[in-house]
Amino acid sequence: MRQSTSNPDFEDFADVDVERLRGDTPGAANRIHLNNAGAALMPKPVVEGMIEYIQREAAIGGYEASAENAERLERVYDSIAMLIGSKREEISLAENATLAWQRAFYSLRFGPGDRILTTTTEFAANYIAFLQMASRTGAQVDIIPDDANGVLDPDALDRMIDARVRLIAITWVPTNGGLVNPAEAVGRIARAHGIPYLLDACQAAGQMPIDVSALGCDMLTATGRKFLRGPRGTGFLYVRQDFLKGLEPATIDLFGASLKGQYHYELRPDARRFETWEANYAARLGLGIAVDYALELGLGKIERRCRSLSDELRGELSEIPGVAVHDLGDRPASIVSFTIRDMSARDVMRYLVSKRINVSVSPPTSTPLDATRRKLPDIVRASPHYYNTTAEIRYLVEVLRQMPV
Repeated sequence: MRQSTSNPDFEDFADVDVERLRGDTPGAANRIHLNNAGAALMPKPVVEGMIEYIQREAAIGGYEASAENAERLERVYDSIAMLIGSKREEISLAENATLAWQRAFYSLRFGPGDRILTTTTEFAANYIAFLQMASRTGAQVDIIPDDANGVLDPDALDRMIDARVRLIAITWVPTNGGLVNPAEAVGRIARAHGIPYLLDACQAAGQMPIDVSALGCDMLTATGRKFLRGPRGTGFLYVRQDFLKGLEPATIDLFGASLKGQYHYELRPDARRFETWEANYAARLGLGIAVDYALELGLGKIERRCRSLSDELRGELSEIPGVAVHDLGDRPASIVSFTIRDMSARDVMRYLVSKRINVSVSPPTSTPLDATRRKLPDIVRASPHYYNTTAEIRYLVEVLRQMPV
């Protein structure tokens, strides 16, 4: 592997100690990890914090450990609020982003003829939920057209608005293709028409700055395991405080609500009405540490570094005969999707794994509308993060050039 311990390639990250960051990332010494859109490598502080907490549970008991760490666990809400520019009362923690998204979506009410507007690149899990809701209620799902670059077209969205639109729900950065949808422009349209706006930010969180006020979203969901570098089994939901007042979760327990007599209950006033009483506190603590780690580094710096690495990779891949890059938009994010002529994506991934390079495969079933429209097969997905190096990018490209076909 061609790597350097002192690399001029870090010039766009010059005010950050990249060697310290790689030292904080044990996995970076073992392999080239370019699967950060799947699950990034956790930094040492996250791992050590979780292990310390679990050891404390073993030593004194689970309830006792959570009571002892109550202040630290509460600060997780503050950290996430700082990450996205919200209030702590607007944050709900979840066991994963899918659950967070479902809790938000299934708290909304739809009836016959109501319209749900979404994108051509919507994640399959979300789209299935739209179809289920349509089947249950008689609502309909309509697709917002894209512009010539394959990006959601805000003008087309604006023309679709009528009195029957009950929700605009989009994925900001889809799971494949590098696309970055114009989330702020969508928010302006939603606010202008008073339409609820649900934003899936799974691939954005930890990769770029997030400001929910600028985005204009009523609800936002994200995961911990991807670019935030947190543990698996963590996620969060943001619900704008004014919007929260009219929402009741589809399911509640004694944490999200309290009994007020034999026949009455009262919902919590904050977004934690979407949570349940039991939780994995070690994982929550790890998520908070990961968020603090990203905040200390700076999301603007992270975004610039990620774009620099992914842009270089796209440029290098486009020069390899037989390689097709399938990314969309004029400023794609750090998800690079490609195929190699006459080779399946899974064979490419297996070969790269044999060279200690981690990538993933994104099947058409992940983004079915987009894959059908563009006739996409399984594609290879490489997703650099700030702890990757240009030397690693060039090594990947060299391996692909020399790969037996």
